[in-house]
Amino acid sequence: MQSIEIDPELNRLALAEAAKLYPEFADQASHVIARPLAQGFAWQLVWKGAPPAGQQAWEFQNAAIRAYKNLAGVRE
Repeated sequence: MQSIEIDPELNRLALAEAAKLYPEFADQASHVIARPLAQGFAWQLVWKGAPPAGQQAWEFQNAAIRAYKNLAGVRE
């Protein structure tokens, strides 16, 4: 399985894009990662400390991952 290298600049841009929609989480997110699985990848957002609870935190995470994949041209 080929690894995906996360581009730090695209990561920053993706988090900034997600923060436009959910600014309350902007300072709590660290970076996006892609963990290899048997097929494909598990995309996650790494939080600084404990992840916040609630649907809005999930939406922020999903927005950041979508933004990163879009910026990086990742198609699954």
